[in-house]
Amino acid sequence: METKLYVSNLPFSTTEAALRQLFSRVGNVTSVNLIQDQETGQSKGFAFVTLSTPVEAQNAIAHLNASLLAGRTLKVTIAKPKAMPSGYQSQLGAFTLAGHGPAKVKPTQPPVTPSGYQSRLSAFGTGSAPLAPRRRGRSQRH
Repeated sequence: METKLYVSNLPFSTTEAALRQLFSRVGNVTSVNLIQDQETGQSKGFAFVTLSTPVEAQNAIAHLNASLLAGRTLKVTIAKPKAMPSGYQSQLGAFTLAGHGPAKVKPTQPPVTPSGYQSRLSAFGTGSAPLAPRRRGRSQRH
């Protein structure tokens, strides 16, 4: 099972090839994702490195965490799972409003049976066209 590592405090001059070479000393590197600024293309100083086994990942943490790369002390940890988009709480299965807690959902009414429709309609009375549209605007009188 592959294990993804989060590598931070990288020098901005670091390349994916340099990271692949560094981590290949401690395990089989399956992917390297160096995070870069979209406008400038410069490294943001962190990356994700995926190793083929959890044992190799622990070996990489033991050997490379707190090591120096171009004068900077690296921090290597197991990557956390990607967070859900803001406003979504998977435990509740409900969206939140700007992080102010779960949305309040009112309990739904039981489905209305045909006899229930009759009782609701009877409240409006009977007539030839109880749901006829009303005229809008000025009434026309002769």
